Amino acid sequence: MGGCFSKPKPVEVKIEVVIPEKERSKEEMSPNGKASPLIYKVNGTARHYHLEEHPIASNPYHNPKDVVEASVCHVKDLENGQMREVDLGCGKALLIKESGEFHAVGHKCPHYGAPLVKGVLSKGRVRCPWHGACFNIGTGDIEDFPGLDSLPRFQVKIEKEKVYIRASKQALQTQRRTKVMAKCISLSNYNLSSTNVLIIGAGAAGLVCAETLRQEGFSDRIVMCTLDRHLPYDRPKLSKSMDSHPEQIALRPKEFFCTYDIEVLTEMQVAAVDVKSKIAVFKDGFKMEYNKLLIATGNMPKTLSCKGKEMENVFNIRTPEDANRVVKLATSKNVVIVGASFLGMEVAAYLAERAHSVSLVELEHVPFKKSFGERVGRAVMKMFESNRVKFYMQTEVSELREQEGKLKEVVLKSGKVLRADVCVVGVGAVPATGFLKQSGINIDSKGFIVVNKMMQTNIPGVFAAGDAVTFPLALRNNKKVNVPHWQMAHMHGRIAALNMLAHGTEISTVPYLWTAMFGRSIRYAGHGEGFDDVVIQGDLDELKFVAFYTKSDEVVAVASMNYDPIVSKVAEVLAAGRTIRKRDVETQILAQTGWDGEAPCLWALAHHQGSNALCWSAPGYPVSQELQRGTVASAKPHMHNPAQRTGGFRILAHGSLEWSSLAKGIFLPPLCF
Repeated sequence: MGGCFSKPKPVEVKIEVVIPEKERSKEEMSPNGKASPLIYKVNGTARHYHLEEHPIASNPYHNPKDVVEASVCHVKDLENGQMREVDLGCGKALLIKESGEFHAVGHKCPHYGAPLVKGVLSKGRVRCPWHGACFNIGTGDIEDFPGLDSLPRFQVKIEKEKVYIRASKQALQTQRRTKVMAKCISLSNYNLSSTNVLIIGAGAAGLVCAETLRQEGFSDRIVMCTLDRHLPYDRPKLSKSMDSHPEQIALRPKEFFCTYDIEVLTEMQVAAVDVKSKIAVFKDGFKMEYNKLLIATGNMPKTLSCKGKEMENVFNIRTPEDANRVVKLATSKNVVIVGASFLGMEVAAYLAERAHSVSLVELEHVPFKKSFGERVGRAVMKMFESNRVKFYMQTEVSELREQEGKLKEVVLKSGKVLRADVCVVGVGAVPATGFLKQSGINIDSKGFIVVNKMMQTNIPGVFAAGDAVTFPLALRNNKKVNVPHWQMAHMHGRIAALNMLAHGTEISTVPYLWTAMFGRSIRYAGHGEGFDDVVIQGDLDELKFVAFYTKSDEVVAVASMNYDPIVSKVAEVLAAGRTIRKRDVETQILAQTGWDGEAPCLWALAHHQGSNALCWSAPGYPVSQELQRGTVASAKPHMHNPAQRTGGFRILAHGSLEWSSLAKGIFLPPLCF
């Protein structure tokens, strides 16, 4: 048995929470300044734990040498709803003004370092322009994912009409903050094979669950087990950055797990779960008793069914070792990729410059048809073809041929024979839930675990999260869906943890994904399954576009390339419970050229009496200009008043639209030219 910890020896000593002095801060308290009591059971005995017993209070700037304070702007330099990246000399911060108050937090998203100033500010939080993570501007806490860390928060003061920021130099450099966590120094009343919380799976869902429990003050034993040989890592990078080594993509270092007593048992496979006895049975016969269980086993890749599928040099990308070996074997060789899935396309893009040839075999006639639609799929296909990727569409593999025990050719059902030194299979995945068939846990016909809005299964105390579940998606009227996205797995893990602690928290998030190919990214938000039309703004040939996916009269998802932060903006609209109508995004408006020679047309999505109006506006239009909903009136930029060159239209009480420098609503970037 591997991992951060081996099988624990039975001990009997007290449990306490230790919060490192340098991490203690009042800002870690809940919004009302108090923490809720936590109740949980150990071996049937109820225990109470209250964060107030361990008050968090100290000066976050206890080291004067680590502090910098600087004047960053005049109070009138920022309007409400504006953000600015400011330099304090030894690092930058994000200064935000909302509802008349200034806030300062880290300026980079802790996930992949995106500049948050280019993100979306809405109702007390800022959303990352790249991958959709959300942070509270008052506390810096992460509120939606992906990513594990929060933003550092800095002190702001106003003196003589100037805005000052006081910050830790270290925080300015790291641009991230790990939340305060409970720490279980030792274990009580446990033997070798029992734990309070058992987490099966060590992906994003499992790790976020464990961290959330510790963040909420949970101080008993947590055990994660995984079939993988590594501690949790950034799985999306297996196809996006294939030569990354495990330690380079680790989500947390080994020391983190030891510090916060999150035990990880690697290369351990659960073979069965007895929900009546609350026992997990491992493949090697070892048994572990639990009080609460999270199943986050994810998916298993599908394999080919043709002759030769077990041959050497035929890969499913499942581990860092798989990805590393494919890159090594593919260099200057012939590669065949089966399946134009996200994984297949990303692998093709990564290997295109390294391999001698890359061929991609797909049953559909265009890639990404089900996800992005035929028109976007064709545009992406054209980009790949310009980068030497050869497509063989509407066909399948009939045979893999060898020479001296190694792959030599891939034979297609169309009769075409492709030279191949390496074959990567990306034909989809199935939920890794086979071990639950006799457990009594509700599994649907496709093998997915069925959970409610609190990530609870039909068995009390058993939760499930991540790619292996179907859950009610509020965005689609609580339809049970499977959303195998990295961001969603994070949120599942957090919701499961909160409800293990009886918080009664329901999941409410907008699915968000991204794919990276040839230095370009497609961002996507919403849930477009079953879309019946796609409304495209922009230029597909130039790969600069926004695609709205509609079902009947409603926009259910959006995708974009080279149009940040529109997907994050639409995600905020959807997260607010608003509806975008198809007729709104179909409206075609030609913007006049602005004073700077560019077309500054903006779509403004405003809210009025329970419905949305998608209207157009452009910086520099006079305040007196009004547009009735659904009409377009000509207007010229007001050159004489620079103050009127920023803003947008707002909906008036009687339903018309008026230009205002402080327009209310959500603003989307240029969609028309």
